Amino acid sequence: MRFISQSLNVLARWTNWLLVKSKLLPENPIEQFDLDPNLPTFYVTRLNSHSDLAAIDRMCQKLGLPSPMQMQKIGNSEVPRFIAMQNPTPLFSKSAKPSNALQLSKEIFHALKANPETQAQILPVSVFWGRDPGKEKPGLATLLGHSLTPSWLRKALVVLFSGRDNLVRFSAPIAIEQLMNDKADVEELPQKLLRVARVHFRRQQLAATGPKLPSREALFNSILAAPSIKKAIAEEAKAKGLSHHEARLNAQELLDEIAANYSDAMVRVADRVLTWLWNKLYNGIDVKNADEVRTLADKGHEIIYVPCHRSHMDYLLLTYVIYHQGLVPPHIAAGVNLNFFPAGGIFRRSGAFFIRRSFAGNKLYSAVFKEYLSQLFIKGYSVKFYTEGGRSRTGRLLPPKTGMLAMTMQSMLRGIDRPISIVPVYIGYEHVMEINTYLKELAGNHKKNESVLGVFKAIKNLRNYGRGYLNFGQPIHLNQYLNEHQPDWRQDISADETTKPHWLNGQVANVADQIMTNINASAALNVINVLATILLSNEQFALSKQKLLEQLRFYLALQKHAKYNEHITQPDEDAEALLAHALKLDKFDVLQDELGEIITIKEKERTLFNYYRNNILHLFAVPSVLAQMLFNRYSMSVKDAEQKLKTLYPLFAKEWFLTPMRNGYITEILESFAQHELITFDGTNAVANKDNRALAKLEMLGKVCHLTLERYAITSSLVINNQGIKRVDLERESDILANRLGTLHGIKSPEFFDKKVLSSFINALREQGFISISEQQTIQAETQLEELQAFLTELLPARIWQSINDTV
Repeated sequence: MRFISQSLNVLARWTNWLLVKSKLLPENPIEQFDLDPNLPTFYVTRLNSHSDLAAIDRMCQKLGLPSPMQMQKIGNSEVPRFIAMQNPTPLFSKSAKPSNALQLSKEIFHALKANPETQAQILPVSVFWGRDPGKEKPGLATLLGHSLTPSWLRKALVVLFSGRDNLVRFSAPIAIEQLMNDKADVEELPQKLLRVARVHFRRQQLAATGPKLPSREALFNSILAAPSIKKAIAEEAKAKGLSHHEARLNAQELLDEIAANYSDAMVRVADRVLTWLWNKLYNGIDVKNADEVRTLADKGHEIIYVPCHRSHMDYLLLTYVIYHQGLVPPHIAAGVNLNFFPAGGIFRRSGAFFIRRSFAGNKLYSAVFKEYLSQLFIKGYSVKFYTEGGRSRTGRLLPPKTGMLAMTMQSMLRGIDRPISIVPVYIGYEHVMEINTYLKELAGNHKKNESVLGVFKAIKNLRNYGRGYLNFGQPIHLNQYLNEHQPDWRQDISADETTKPHWLNGQVANVADQIMTNINASAALNVINVLATILLSNEQFALSKQKLLEQLRFYLALQKHAKYNEHITQPDEDAEALLAHALKLDKFDVLQDELGEIITIKEKERTLFNYYRNNILHLFAVPSVLAQMLFNRYSMSVKDAEQKLKTLYPLFAKEWFLTPMRNGYITEILESFAQHELITFDGTNAVANKDNRALAKLEMLGKVCHLTLERYAITSSLVINNQGIKRVDLERESDILANRLGTLHGIKSPEFFDKKVLSSFINALREQGFISISEQQTIQAETQLEELQAFLTELLPARIWQSINDTV
């Protein structure tokens, strides 16, 4: 029997080398799980399959782990390393024979009990051949597809057709010592091990493939049968004078417009196309913090991905990354403007469902969409939506729109039994392909509708866009969040989602702000956004190559030593390599004179570079203010800096969705200044070094936030000098003055003139107590605004104040 098994293993190995291409997750399980290849090692997997065993064995060879095909010696005993939970179904039978997993586990634990000095590690390993979730109602199309316990013939076909989509995923080792300590009776340990493993593999399966798919007809019928939809159909019929049948057909048409039609085959095709596309467009995609998301999936969490929205590429990139992290692609809330031929059908079969910009005036559409979204959550699908509502045209995060989030939280109140976690996602690029279009729209051009012609034009213009960056941010566990901030929320759990708890709107707004805060707290520094931050603060947008490299090293070191948040990432390469990479992207001119090279932003790129700087401007807000204070004063104390920033930081926090300033952050920044010999610092007082090199670096960093401070100065001056000014007049005059300053001082940053940014700032002034607004919309300055004005006077140069005062 052993000879036959060994022969089949050899055959499976050769088949694996010929037909199988495996992806390993995580990429380095030895480092991630602190594994020791020299310890006795056992592998627990779901299916007793020679092809699965061969795939695991090949990965173990690659990692230097013991082979699962060999026996493990413990003391005087030899026990198998490979434990399979289930046997395959025989070819002409409907049920599989029980596996020998329990007996093998007993042998292992008896051997370990007899040799208590021996340490060992048990590794759960999941093997997936494709990611087909299967159908709720199997049919002819599933005969060669999904099965948890396929026969040898079916498995051979699976390997043949899905061998190039093999995924081998190692999980954290099961703590043997804890099991041994918890259960003195060795006979009970194997049963506990297998119980733990069953739950683990069930969750792994759900995380990788998602729940089984209902037929589209069955899904529609279940939604149309929901009490809320029946009520909405009846109201539609009464309001429009329709028969019940006609109103129901209207609801069905809306469902057909909205609903995704997920296809594993389409996702696999899209994976190959996108792999080709990324290789053509980007020099690589940097993905960070994915382990935390996989851990959530392993624990059975319902995951909702909420990324920032920079580009149409976001739809593709995030789904592609999620898929390659071994997780099921989410259902994606996409604007109905993307539902055009042929893209709409492709997106729909890749998991996109379509949402109109507004639900206003269409109660039936609102009811149908809410019920569809609730069904996604109830059935266990992960979902992705953009809380900004649209793509950012300035590179800043947009104020969140809370409709999708409110519907998500209302769905929770229908009694979903799984924990729900929101995963904020930061997406950044070294080149955003729509950036020229954004600039035109900010200049007043109308937004063009998406079309087939636009798709082909975009494909025609494909070129090297540098690198892409995707950072998963700190998750927000909704159940835990509500337990802490709304302890009585479970009292409002009801199957009737038409009732809306009094606390819902407030908590939705708070969660929305927290999502945006966590996105900005996981920003990715890249060479383009850092160079934009440096060069846009300099005359003629240029620096000598030597000075540019010095400032680049300084900014990267500053963000490493005084990191705004632990989720912030930056490139691993040194400044020279980063600059060499940046120069290949055709965004800079390199001028040569007798003294060396000068790097300058190409003229056509100068306004566009504001977009990239705005991606990370919030990371330099506090360092910039401190640098400007030191440049102007030459000395200050930490206590004084903290006091001054108490006035300014709340406005920064509202504008850029910043976390509360942590203790020691200012000290860390000043320590970094001292390390670069820009100041002397004793832990309490900072004194600027007065040599030109140090002052020049401080001055450049200090200018990073000048445009933001100038906007603040314009509005505060108008309020203080025009007590009782009406809000509409304040917005109009602020806009006029901003345009005048732009002309006088050569300001070309789009958000400097953005009326939405101005309106948000006025709201922040009111929320933070800088101004009061009467019922008649007249504005009065509070004492706090005068303190802000005094600080701004200290920070900004006299020429700016002269321009403001001449007009105000």
